Amino acid sequence: MQKNTMAIVLIILGIIVLAVPILGVIPLSVLTGLGVAFLGLGFILAGFTDRKMNTGLGLLEIVLGIISLVLGLGFILNPGLFSFVAGLLVYMAGLFLIIVGIVATFTKAGGNRWNGVVAIIIGLIYLIFGYFISDPFYLGMLIGFWLLITGILMFFQKY
Repeated sequence: MQKNTMAIVLIILGIIVLAVPILGVIPLSVLTGLGVAFLGLGFILAGFTDRKMNTGLGLLEIVLGIISLVLGLGFILNPGLFSFVAGLLVYMAGLFLIIVGIVATFTKAGGNRWNGVVAIIIGLIYLIFGYFISDPFYLGMLIGFWLLITGILMFFQKY
């Protein structure tokens, strides 16, 4: 019974997020921003501690901490930034897959050229998704579809 209740909640949330897609991006952006900001604070504190033993490492941790703190606060205050960074990362992964696919196709890596072709196709799919994910509206739609599909699958599971 508890599983069905959770499934219904997920379905309702999915429908709400599909109706207002930015509602799916804001909580994800805020939670990720909090995590990155706390990571930044941890880096800064570790940097001041490590600076006594190794100046270079301590300064590097402080700089990374400041960057993480600024990025985390940016995610919290601007869900569009979160969406942009998520899209950029997916886009970069797609570019890397395409490059690896091209190299694998010409070198027969894995003993077969089809491995490279599959990597190129998956890389192109990543590029398409990266383009859409960089827009908060489409990222919210993807989150809404994910919630809806997860709820439906959970509802019809037998165990």
